[in-house]
Amino acid sequence: MNAREEILERMRRALDGSGAPPPVPREHRRSLDPGTDVVELLVDRLLDYKARVHRGLEAIPEALGEARRVVVPADLPAEWRLGGAEFVEDEALTTAELDEADAVLTGCAAAVAVSGTIMLDAGAAQGRRAITLVPDHHVVVVRGDQITGHLAEALPRLEPTRPQTWISGPSATSDIELQRVEGVHGPRRLDVVILEG
Repeated sequence: MNAREEILERMRRALDGSGAPPPVPREHRRSLDPGTDVVELLVDRLLDYKARVHRGLEAIPEALGEARRVVVPADLPAEWRLGGAEFVEDEALTTAELDEADAVLTGCAAAVAVSGTIMLDAGAAQGRRAITLVPDHHVVVVRGDQITGHLAEALPRLEPTRPQTWISGPSATSDIELQRVEGVHGPRRLDVVILEG
């Protein structure tokens, strides 16, 4: 059986409900080279996407910059609320109120080093999806133990019944002439604070 036939067979089984598809053969799995530092790989990818990267809790005020009014999920850890900003807990803030905020500060569910993707699933310290999409500046805290090499390692960490937001750099799009426009469908600025150890 060639690769095409194998894929079609797995699709047929999945569609007809005849059981789980067979596991992906080992030779088709991708893995990182032994010794790859997933934190450094994630940082490299984030910088490629024009995100700003910081390290350690003490960097949160720097990441927030000049932000004076910062929206946070109600369950955001108190030790993350650093700096001179006013931290406004999201208790069903309206879109207009979110738009008036200078920034939002959240955690995440997982991060994928190979793609530089940060994943949120509205879980602990993440808040609802709207707070991460409306303010123009998103500061997200990523713990070292949340960083995986590949997507397949990150997916089991997500709650599949919750709304998800996958972020790979600041919001940007390009028109047919490849003119980059930022902030079209999400924050124009993304700062990532990595907590190692």
